[in-house]
Amino acid sequence: MEIRTLRYFLTVAREENMTHAAELLHVTQPTLSRALRGLEEELGKKLFIRHSFSIQLTEEGRLLRSRAEDLVTMADKIEQEFFSLDDITGGDLYLGLAESYQIRHLAKEIRNFKSRFPGLRYHITSGDTEQVTEKLDKGLLDFAVVCESPDTQKYGSIMFPQGDIWGLVLPEDAPLAQKASICASDLIGVPLFTSRQGWEGDIRGWAGEVFDSLQLEGSFRLAYNASVFVREGLGYQLTFEHLVDGADGLVFRPLSPRLEADLYLIWDRYRTFTPLAERFLKQIREHFADRGT
Repeated sequence: MEIRTLRYFLTVAREENMTHAAELLHVTQPTLSRALRGLEEELGKKLFIRHSFSIQLTEEGRLLRSRAEDLVTMADKIEQEFFSLDDITGGDLYLGLAESYQIRHLAKEIRNFKSRFPGLRYHITSGDTEQVTEKLDKGLLDFAVVCESPDTQKYGSIMFPQGDIWGLVLPEDAPLAQKASICASDLIGVPLFTSRQGWEGDIRGWAGEVFDSLQLEGSFRLAYNASVFVREGLGYQLTFEHLVDGADGLVFRPLSPRLEADLYLIWDRYRTFTPLAERFLKQIREHFADRGT
């Protein structure tokens, strides 16, 4: 299975049209058709359902698309890493980031790093801990930022200088908005939105015996999307300070007792860094309060 063929496959899957895909790839349509038939024969599975003017992926095709995207990304990353070995002015960094106001510390370091290495190109993937660590484990990322203590057997880590404060986002005219802080008993009977990771982790520990009386109305990976549901009156949102509060009539009230989530920059302990990634980590160590391992 060749990377070139996987690139062909991904382009056809995206365009859903063989003619358009061939034009984008600068190959003839018969050449593209032969490559895809060869791929189906190699895998022993039908990847496309062909219609008169379009094609669509089969279930097997959708599975291959998710795997092929990772393989092509990895191939590109390897190629870029070797090209950058002789480039002392820049190269590529791949980062997976959790949603957090404290990402500002990382952004500041990237700005400073780019002033030293103007050829720096950085690629950001956003997601929760499960999403970004999966990509880190596959070698698709150099670093990830997570909101929970990392597995020290697998990852090296540096704790961010500051953590995130948990609180409740709700309409400014809601009765609970009159309180300076929110305790667990205040939330009984209230439809709540938050991430599944936060609900089963930090919130469960904070609420204690009250947790089983709380109602998770819906789980969200992105804080902004949850805030839209809050504005529509469907419930209140448990999230970090500064992510969505202060907009469109919403306010933030911290939890009581105070609940703070530490943030970590992590990397694969057993992976060899590119020179650029090594320099970047060195800078982070120098400027962050290194309370990791």
